Amino acid sequence: MAKPAAPGLHVRRWNAGKWTDSPDAVVTEEPLQLVLDGNALSVVMRTPGQDVELALGLFYAEGIARSLTEIQTIRISAESGETEAGIRLDASIMDSNQVDIHMARAPRRRPERSMLSSSACGVCGAVLIEDLRRDLASLPAGPAIDPKLLPMLVERLRSGQGVFERTGGLHAAGLFTKQGDVVCMREDVGRHNAVDKVVGRMLLDDRLPARDSILVVSGRAGYEIVQKSITAGIPIVAAVGAPSSLAVALSREFNQTLVGFLRGERFNVYSAPERLTTTPAEPAPTD
Repeated sequence: MAKPAAPGLHVRRWNAGKWTDSPDAVVTEEPLQLVLDGNALSVVMRTPGQDVELALGLFYAEGIARSLTEIQTIRISAESGETEAGIRLDASIMDSNQVDIHMARAPRRRPERSMLSSSACGVCGAVLIEDLRRDLASLPAGPAIDPKLLPMLVERLRSGQGVFERTGGLHAAGLFTKQGDVVCMREDVGRHNAVDKVVGRMLLDDRLPARDSILVVSGRAGYEIVQKSITAGIPIVAAVGAPSSLAVALSREFNQTLVGFLRGERFNVYSAPERLTTTPAEPAPTD
């Protein structure tokens, strides 16, 4: 999971008219330099941990690599100590907070825009909205799930947020089966980073596209969350917070079920509500 809060932090706390000195915890945020074939590509502000997943998830969303067979090596800082089966990792390089991905062949796509991003925005360098819609395909029908399942998934997501409990400063993304079983949970200071880490994990496990799955995010559902999840083939996205107008438009265009304001037993459905039913969809009649 994500790294814990910065150690040894003390603050002055005002409470009921009095000052006290108290220990406190804040979430760790550091830059990660992404390098493609030895050339600097992006600086991502993130919570350290699962950096290989983050890099691969971002490359997947950007259309740079959609399979591990397209990647020759991933060079990471020696401090991270990450290892993955099925792909050669070289932990012999330079500074910490750097991931250098070398392609086995020419990338599917070389970014035509800056990929500099902050922990608050996954698409801050975008030049054109159309650039963010590349390679998206309409999602097929299904799966049908019981709407009563969604509130339970929020509770499971929160129960897995260990660092959030100590800091209150992390977003989470959780991927679940249509039965509600946990597939993968990740935390990060950036909500889109948490999604990239989930998608990167699925890529490493050869489980993309992630059909028949549900993505639950702890914050709002912005455009970048919907774009990344559609790219990964995820048919249902549920957010604790509000969706944006662009997120709604994109989910409707590509047949993704988008749920917002998932709080307690209540939520709003902004697109493709037919997936949320207690009765499985009947097959279309045949001639």
